[in-house]
Amino acid sequence: MLAKPGLQWPDVYARAQSAAPEAFDGNRLLNLFDGGWQDGGEPQAAVTPVDGSEIPGPSRVSLDIAFESLAHVAKEHAGWSQKPLEERKERVSAAVDALADSRDTLAQLLLWEIGKPWRLACVDVDRCLQGVRWYLEEIDSMLEGRNPLSAPVSNIASWNYPMSVLVHSELVQLLAGNAVIAKTPSQGGAVCLTVAHAIMRRAGLPVTLLAGTGGELSDALVSADEIGALAFVGGRSNGGKVAAQLVDTGKRHFLEQEGLNAWGVWAFSQWDLLAKHLKKGFEYGKQRCTAYPRYVVQRSLFDDFLAMYLEVARSVSFGHPLAVENADDELPDLDYGPVISAAKARELGDLLAEAVDGGGIPLYRGSLADGAFLDDQDVSAYVAPACVLAPPGSVDLMHAEPFGPIDTIVVVDTVSEMLAAMNASNGALVASLACDDEHLATQLSEQVQAFKIGVNKPRSRGDKAEFFGGKGASWRGAFVGGELLVRAVTDGQSDEQLYGNFPTYSLYPPT
Repeated sequence: MLAKPGLQWPDVYARAQSAAPEAFDGNRLLNLFDGGWQDGGEPQAAVTPVDGSEIPGPSRVSLDIAFESLAHVAKEHAGWSQKPLEERKERVSAAVDALADSRDTLAQLLLWEIGKPWRLACVDVDRCLQGVRWYLEEIDSMLEGRNPLSAPVSNIASWNYPMSVLVHSELVQLLAGNAVIAKTPSQGGAVCLTVAHAIMRRAGLPVTLLAGTGGELSDALVSADEIGALAFVGGRSNGGKVAAQLVDTGKRHFLEQEGLNAWGVWAFSQWDLLAKHLKKGFEYGKQRCTAYPRYVVQRSLFDDFLAMYLEVARSVSFGHPLAVENADDELPDLDYGPVISAAKARELGDLLAEAVDGGGIPLYRGSLADGAFLDDQDVSAYVAPACVLAPPGSVDLMHAEPFGPIDTIVVVDTVSEMLAAMNASNGALVASLACDDEHLATQLSEQVQAFKIGVNKPRSRGDKAEFFGGKGASWRGAFVGGELLVRAVTDGQSDEQLYGNFPTYSLYPPT
């Protein structure tokens, strides 16, 4: 096997520098604040999960710089919020067109920085652009009777979807009349986001991009008076810390956190249909908030489920995203590449070992020998698919999302047991029920603590008009998606209550 020529990191990085020369100082990434690209941070060492080789990491700024930058963000917000909607639409549209011109470069950066196979990297960029174009067409009616917030929006997001989650949200916030400030994820995506924000800034959009850890910058990006709203995507631990900072502030917020999304399988026989859904579910190594790592199966169906599941697991393709047999071959259409880091791969191995040592049954354990790799490449960030049956209640895999290609299966005898096992993590973003009786499944779904519930199909974050949120500890604050995203970053009537999952009340969007 060899790596596809022309797509090595030096080639891709050169294209990134060509697309946004103002944002780079040689092998160093700059930060975007005070209206321009500044050399104000401490460069961090980074490696690509693809093969462990060195790539430029973010240049982390100090908390003082973050605080100082807020004055300029607030000034830009005051001016931008007064711009006519038509002018905002023209500038956002210009940014989207320019991002589309650099689509392949952005996707290549995602491949190297966070290990997305080529097809999935392209999907991440395309969903961002398609989603914002939908808002450009629909925004007029959404903004009737509404105004921008009185202060800018801060964005802290995880590394797994830099374009379709973070940049997409920022562009909608800008369209709604708000200046934005964003933090570069610490674990990956810094170069991609640097190029994207350079393009956005060049289109005249008031964006600021700072690198640093959430712990270092949270006082400025979360609780500072200059921030009008916070959009957060991350784990429950960090989300809980953020929520604690927001207590009693009255600050607008939407905090997307993880949950243990589950499939319940009851009185079901359509195994070919379920197999297709489970195979697609392995995309990107289940490193997404709407992945399904838990299957709760009626005992009398377990033999049929197992036969289907093992066939799916053995068919999953993974490996180096650029590995080809010949130089002129197309890039491989893998289900996933590496996980985000070698440290994450070790963590997943530890979770699996803990579950088995505690009494769980190792139902399936794939091998890295099944992956497609280059000769002698570093494979420390790669994890083969695995599954544990009946993990004991004392281990993390029983209650928490692994955020990787490790599944767990729980066998149950009653509907009550199934619902309890599906609700093991105190709330989730999505869930599904596989059941031949769709009326029964719809009735049971009312007792599943997930925001979106599919019957004989998976659910996802969704695009464009589809609402998104979470129940229980998987979400805090306003729901987003479609009109609700615009409502979350604008003000309406003084007595308005946002749809969301707030501590003091719980309102859910109309069906």
